[in-house]
Amino acid sequence: MYRLPLGLSLLSSLLALPAASQTVTDGDTIRFDGKATRLWGIDAAELHQHCADGWPAGELASRHLADLMRHRTITCEPKTIDRYGRLVALCRADGEDLGAAMVSAGMAWAFTRYSRDYARQEQVAVSQGLGVHGHECERPWAHRTRQRRGQRSHGLR
Repeated sequence: MYRLPLGLSLLSSLLALPAASQTVTDGDTIRFDGKATRLWGIDAAELHQHCADGWPAGELASRHLADLMRHRTITCEPKTIDRYGRLVALCRADGEDLGAAMVSAGMAWAFTRYSRDYARQEQVAVSQGLGVHGHECERPWAHRTRQRRGQRSHGLR
């Protein structure tokens, strides 16, 4: 269990309320009341990331998340702060866990380095070949590392 810093725990009670405005940054990050908020326990393809077969994983993940949020009340429960200073939160749309929905649809991976909360949903998505699991998609953490090193894409990693 993560322990929230005092300021974050006070913020937690405020963010549990519905936000007036939310937008999608990419498949695992939203702007919640003007602040970049990373969805807890998942990692989605980068916005302009395509799979080896050309499938636009990043764009489709972003669109799917936007569809999940459209015309729904979004609430976020802070979990921690990431190394870039972004809030990482469990966010819901009318009570539906957005991270679970993204992983279940194959639009994101369970980010098991930090949480095993969505490992089961990922197993089901893999077995059904949904989304990224039905294409030769490089995992986003490998893609980011390769991008930083200036290397070309090589499909699955």
